[in-house]
Amino acid sequence: MKTIISIGREFGSGGHLIGKKVADQLGIPFYDKELLERAAKDSGLCKEIFENQDERPTNSFLYSLVMDTYSFGYSSNVMNDMPLNQKVFLAQFESIKKLAAEGPCVIIGRCADYALEEDPNLLSVFIHADIDTRVRRIANIYGLKANKARDRIKKNDKSRSSYYNYYTSKEWGSVDSYDLSIDSGKYGIDGAAELIIRAVMIKENGIGTSIVDTREE
Repeated sequence: MKTIISIGREFGSGGHLIGKKVADQLGIPFYDKELLERAAKDSGLCKEIFENQDERPTNSFLYSLVMDTYSFGYSSNVMNDMPLNQKVFLAQFESIKKLAAEGPCVIIGRCADYALEEDPNLLSVFIHADIDTRVRRIANIYGLKANKARDRIKKNDKSRSSYYNYYTSKEWGSVDSYDLSIDSGKYGIDGAAELIIRAVMIKENGIGTSIVDTREE
């Protein structure tokens, strides 16, 4: 198996759980928060920097000024002159490429589809669901009332969208930005995972790579 699976997701759609199920069933590594640890190790930047900047396009100037003192490991003047959020993104970008070079895996969020868009082994997926399904899930997970769950969803979706649109040339959640878009509200967690695995098998077997339209004009 060669396929690397990137999963973008709406907050509350179950993207993390779906990705974990796919990785477990295929027997391949899974990276979500684990990517932050890898990027910190690879770059020499403090782990807390990655956690604070995680899927956020910008941060306060004061925080950047203070936390920038923790950064080390890069001798390039260009790197040193970068704003902190740019350093973090670049470090994650490079770690994603290293992970993909090590073999098949599942990577959640962090513009992995953009970092690997030239990789022929990439299968990019976006998980979404209707707002009511997501409100129920988040309310249940965090013990929130529906209105608070809805507010958290809007806040997190806005952050992820801004982050993705800020760093890539694509639009977060748009079907044109991914190979496969799945509604987990309709197919469920297990069904969404199965669809991804089927797509991987199709990709691995080369099915659909030379489709010819035989319809008459």
